[in-house]
This record gives sequence, structure tokens and C-alpha cells, in this order.
Amino acid sequence: MRVVVLGGGYAGVILTDRLEDRLPADVDLVVVDDTGEHLVQHELHRVIRHPEFADDVVVPLDEVFDRARVEVATVEDVDRDAQKVALADGSSLDYDVAAVCLGAETAYYGLPGVEAHASPLKRLPDAARIRREFENLVESGGGTVVVGGAGLSGVQTAGELAAFAREADAAVDVVLLEQRETVAPSFPERFRDAVRDELDREGVDVRTGVTVSRATDEVIETDDGDVAYDAFVWTGGIRGPDALGGERVDVRADFAAGDHTLVLGDAARVVDAEGTAVPASAQAAVREAKVAARNVETLVADLRERDDGFRPRLERYTFDSPGWLVSVGDGTVAQVGPTVLRGAAANAVKSGVGASYLASAAGVRDAAGLLREEFGLAE
Repeated sequence: MRVVVLGGGYAGVILTDRLEDRLPADVDLVVVDDTGEHLVQHELHRVIRHPEFADDVVVPLDEVFDRARVEVATVEDVDRDAQKVALADGSSLDYDVAAVCLGAETAYYGLPGVEAHASPLKRLPDAARIRREFENLVESGGGTVVVGGAGLSGVQTAGELAAFAREADAAVDVVLLEQRETVAPSFPERFRDAVRDELDREGVDVRTGVTVSRATDEVIETDDGDVAYDAFVWTGGIRGPDALGGERVDVRADFAAGDHTLVLGDAARVVDAEGTAVPASAQAAVREAKVAARNVETLVADLRERDDGFRPRLERYTFDSPGWLVSVGDGTVAQVGPTVLRGAAANAVKSGVGASYLASAAGVRDAAGLLREEFGLAE
């Protein structure tokens, strides 16, 4: 019997870590990932200003798992009916149970010129490219960096660039564009307000209620006029992975996308047991993985122990966030329950919950343990 986990991101790491201990020893547990490394995605923005962190935000998956077999390959297609994974090299992998944790890709929404002219921030080479463009601006005497999209990734990127400009004593303006009326629009109001205050403190030019329509090599066209730029970063949304046709799969609270296939993390649009749409976030992904692991275990047991044609009852997930945390340049905003913290208090929370993998380069090697600590995930 074979169980495959597709993707070595947050959901894939936690899920596989749990399955190593819970699946029968004769089950072949395979992780398929296109890089063979776990990327600490929510710390990626730091590499823009501090490239020395690059080695600390990637962890070889072979060092994370004890039992699972890691296959470095790009997933091209998942045939849920045939229970077969097609790989980009032309080979395929059959499975009895699969968990699709492929994450999401940057969405450009068909906006002319945006993908051609903007840098995303999804992988280490993206951070390196953004840094090079910033350094070129500094060397040329200054200019304007525009960040499109004020979700948490955009907020962190804009804050990091503003702090970078201040440290370099450079005449670089950072402009943050957001289509909706607030920054961090998916989050609670008090948290949003505190994030906006931190962006203002860092000197970011925040423009909300602005819709991007296209980009040329000199300007970003919006419904509020053209915005001239010298460097352009796009964090304006996500789409599903290419292996799922670019779509995020709609799943309910048990993550089932077929009798033998689960989809979770950012690759899915999850509606939880209470009917709430679950936000795409690292903390949601690791919590989903805890429930998904039990559901994989249930499916495996059902396949091994009975063949009555009835689908087993799977556990249902309920989203429950312990709070939110975001870095804005040298500042931090934390929400714990109803309380929003900034400054030293927020930094204390950040340290207390293990919110930075970068506390020690050695410690990051225990990626699964750190994820559990950081996001308050009990065994």
C-alpha cells in the first residue's frame, strides 16, 4: 500500500511527520516535492534585507523525515479517479491514498503586463531578485519601489523594503497598493489598524482602494492614475498549483476531494465544520494537517481492514486561530485573542511562541517541531 504526500510546505511537513508515526510499518510513505526542500515561506521577506538568512529558511526534506521516502520531482497532474500522479519527467506514481499539499502560486488575474514586469515573492530566487533591483536603485541615486497587494505578504515586503531604504540612507520610496479599502483586509479591524500604523511609521506610502489595470515598463496603470516605478513586486493574490489546473480545489471540512484523495493547505479552498471559509495561511495549513493526518490514517485502515464499499467517516476540521502575527520592517504587530500588541510587547509574544525560525540555524533543522511550537499545535 502506498500513501503519497504531494508538497513539502507547511501542510506537507506536519502531515508527513505525523504519518511517519501513525501508519503501519509496511505502508510505503512517499513525499513528492519539486525542490526537495522545505521553505520557511513566512520568513522569506527577511532575505531581501538579510541575504545571510537564505540558508536558514530552507531545510532539506531528507533531514526532516525519518521514514518517508522523498522524491524530488514536479507534479504535473493528479488523476483522482485513477489514483495516479503524473510527474514532469514522464513517469507516474500510483497511490492508495494521497494528500495534495502543493500550496499556491502567484495570481496575476490576466492583468496585462503585470506578470512580465513584476517580481513575485514565493521562492528564494525571488527574494534575491528583489534585493538586486533595490541595490540597483540605491546605486543609481534612488527611485520608487511599488508593492502590489497589501495582504500579509505585501505588508511584510513593503515594511522590509522601507527598513532597507532607511538602513541604506537611500532615497527610495516604497508604495503599497491595495484594491480593497484597508491593508490586511482579511483580518480583524483592530489588527488591520495596527498594521497600518506600523506601515506609516516605517514611511510606506500606503494607497488603498486602488485597482491595478495594467503595467508597462515605466508605470503601473490604476483607476486612480498612473504610478511610476523603478522596481515592482506583486503579492496581489494566489491561485492553485499548475498540477490542479491553476485552481484551488473546493473542499469541505474533511478535505476529501475524492474517495482516496485529500487536498489541504493553500491548494484548497476549505470550508470548515462551522461553514467558515478558512483563510490561506501557514497557521491554517499546519492545523489542517493535524486533522488530515487522522483522516489519512482512517482511510488506510479502512482499505486494509474492510472492503464493504462504504466510505468511512472522516474527522472534520474547525478553524480556530490563536492569533495573528506580522513583521513590518523592524516592528511587529501581534493579536492574541482580542488584544492587539505592538512594539516590545509584540516582540515578546513573537519570541514566546517561537515565531521566528531564525532564532538558531541549528534549530530550524527540526522543521516539524518548530512548526508545532510556532503555531501552538499540540500533539
